[in-house]
Amino acid sequence: MKEKQLPKYLQLKQEILEWLHAGKLKPDEQMPSENEIAEQFQLSRQTVRQTFGELEQEGWLYRVQGKGTFVSTPQMQKGRDIQTIGVVTTYISDYIFPHIVRGAEAALRNKGYRLLLSSTDNDKEKEKESLHMLMSQPLSGLIIEPTKSAEGNPNLNYFLSLDYHNIPYLMINARYPEMNCPSLIVDDEEGGFLAAQHLIKLGHRRIAGFFKTDDLQGVNRLKGFIRAHRHEQIPLSPDCVVDYTTEEKTTTPYESALAMLADGEQRPTAIVCYNDELAVQLLEAIRTVGLQVPEDISIVGFDDSSLATATEVKLTTLAHPKAELGTDAAELLIQMIEKTSVNSPDAGKIYKPELVIRESTARLLPR
Repeated sequence: MKEKQLPKYLQLKQEILEWLHAGKLKPDEQMPSENEIAEQFQLSRQTVRQTFGELEQEGWLYRVQGKGTFVSTPQMQKGRDIQTIGVVTTYISDYIFPHIVRGAEAALRNKGYRLLLSSTDNDKEKEKESLHMLMSQPLSGLIIEPTKSAEGNPNLNYFLSLDYHNIPYLMINARYPEMNCPSLIVDDEEGGFLAAQHLIKLGHRRIAGFFKTDDLQGVNRLKGFIRAHRHEQIPLSPDCVVDYTTEEKTTTPYESALAMLADGEQRPTAIVCYNDELAVQLLEAIRTVGLQVPEDISIVGFDDSSLATATEVKLTTLAHPKAELGTDAAELLIQMIEKTSVNSPDAGKIYKPELVIRESTARLLPR
């Protein structure tokens, strides 16, 4: 099915907003005339006038009688009385994300704010599209989950535009290191440490770790996993660590687990997973080679999602605050908008992970 094309005036609106976000047009700078825009984009003056009118109504532009149309200053844009919060997450409809969104939505609704939701599908280009779409609206603030946060920030100009136009925003689950904004995150390194330490205390010495490393959550969970081995003075074999990207998540971990588990005496006796979703996938790999959990191998997930208790073996895992994080993020952003909280990294929150012990881990028995 052919994708429906936006009306011409909205296409022009998006182009002009791109200029504004990229800093090509400065505050109080005069816009090109309607005739010049119409000629440049091969549009009618009526279409250009409609675009200018909408941008003026939303506070991006202002008109001076007899002189023309100008770019609004951040202070003028700030005065737009539209109480809308944008939320950008990597995913919307699966795993722990619906809980986060519901927590944020309930808190925003209680304060009279409207929520606009967008997903990046963990794709940098889609993050750009989401930011562009939301910033084309008259926003009061933004809650953003960075996309592939360990792989840099190619959309930096959008975040700088938020700063420049005094639009409050914060980040959840991770924060791009160069951005000086509040963030609400789990102490992922401590979570990785607790998972590995739990297994070490149960007598396991050959523990495999599977971590998605294109986001900072996975990088820090891996860091904690390594730190636990050093802390407990347990050697960590290089072939026991598997890292993978989002694009590889349905193939690389599963195939690597099958190879490890088929290695006879050298197979791991326990596994730490990036999240519960991966743990469920590796449970299938363990069953495929004829092993049992926890009798032959112990396994730990992360996030305490609904998946942790949906399988026949209930997963030991690390708790993620989910709905609480969404609620806290919305309430903090409202405080930033209403000036009852400062826009500072110190205004954020770090949640301490809690180990939830269930059936998937057990003390190592002699082989």
